[in-house]
Amino acid sequence: MDTRTKTGYTEGILSIVANTGLFVLKYWAGIVSGSVALIADAWHTLSDTISSLIVILGIKLSNKKPTPRHPFGYGRIEQIAAIFIGFLLGIVAYEFLRESINKFSAHETARFGTVALVVTIVSILVKEGVAQYALRAGKKVDSDTLKADGWHHRSDALSSVIILIGIFLKDYFWWIDSMLGIIISGMLFYAVYDIVSGAIRKLLGEQPSDLLKKQIEEEVMKVTNKDLNPHHFHIHNYGQHKELTFHIKLEEDTDIKTGHALVTEIEKKIAKNLNIETTIHLEPLKTHHHTFEEPYSNNGSSP
Repeated sequence: MDTRTKTGYTEGILSIVANTGLFVLKYWAGIVSGSVALIADAWHTLSDTISSLIVILGIKLSNKKPTPRHPFGYGRIEQIAAIFIGFLLGIVAYEFLRESINKFSAHETARFGTVALVVTIVSILVKEGVAQYALRAGKKVDSDTLKADGWHHRSDALSSVIILIGIFLKDYFWWIDSMLGIIISGMLFYAVYDIVSGAIRKLLGEQPSDLLKKQIEEEVMKVTNKDLNPHHFHIHNYGQHKELTFHIKLEEDTDIKTGHALVTEIEKKIAKNLNIETTIHLEPLKTHHHTFEEPYSNNGSSP
């Protein structure tokens, strides 16, 4: 089992154990204190258990070996899982917003006891701890699914923060619980946008980062010791497997055999040093490069 898979499984199992324990605690505290908000928060916590199961499933499927039907593997299942978790987080954000507006309209305030206070503090600490672990792990192994799950954990911590603030300020501002709920729902909607848009960009294909472009240019220089003007970069992410395409320019009198040998050597270097499968397109040095804004002529040549 590689580091990426192991990290994903560890985060998923840790999340399931923590969320199940917190669900029991919150539900018990809600019953004891008669708090509808805590009972609702308990079910919100249980939803994180579901998202963590999706994380484990997504990572397991994304590590399946390529098949003739799916030659690039199943890595993009991870992006699909991230979108699904973002969808769940969006539902949570909407429910926060709707409930907050309803409470404000009805002039309702939070009512909590000592048990609720202790359980809420424990929930904040545990959930933020799990969120930090998931977000750092997601950044370390470049996993959109783990990052999305981290935000889902943080949404639960934020909901507990609302309850905690309500406990301390409810006697001074009856509307504090509703206002904080509206603000945090806005933060969650932004998190949904960040999670879903990032996953969609990877599904559709995107420009590589400036850092990666610089690394590619350096690899080309190592092979040729010339500036071949690498350009027109596109990268396609399939989980741990990445496919890169770009163009280079060669002298017009370069024969096919020499050009083929050159790009093959560059592709091997990039695969070895950057772990990316590459396809390189050759262009004559003085050829005008087509851009997306410029339509091709009828004969397929550049204008």
